[in-house]
Amino acid sequence: MSEEVRNRIEYTVVCIGAFSSRHALPLKEGYLYLKEFGGISFLKDCYDAEHLLSIDDAVDDLTILCKRNGGNVA
Repeated sequence: MSEEVRNRIEYTVVCIGAFSSRHALPLKEGYLYLKEFGGISFLKDCYDAEHLLSIDDAVDDLTILCKRNGGNVA
């Protein structure tokens, strides 16, 4: 596995964890929510820009994106 792939996976895992924590969701539920409402695809597609931001900013972006796609976390 290349270093870039490892970095992308690690970043995605950290973002899922931070998102789940902020919204008081179990980790699995947070992952499934992000998957259903486009957050996982967003992290994959926008990694080049998003990983330059703080994790808090990434969680803000995920929250906004998922709400726009029909999600309902506060």
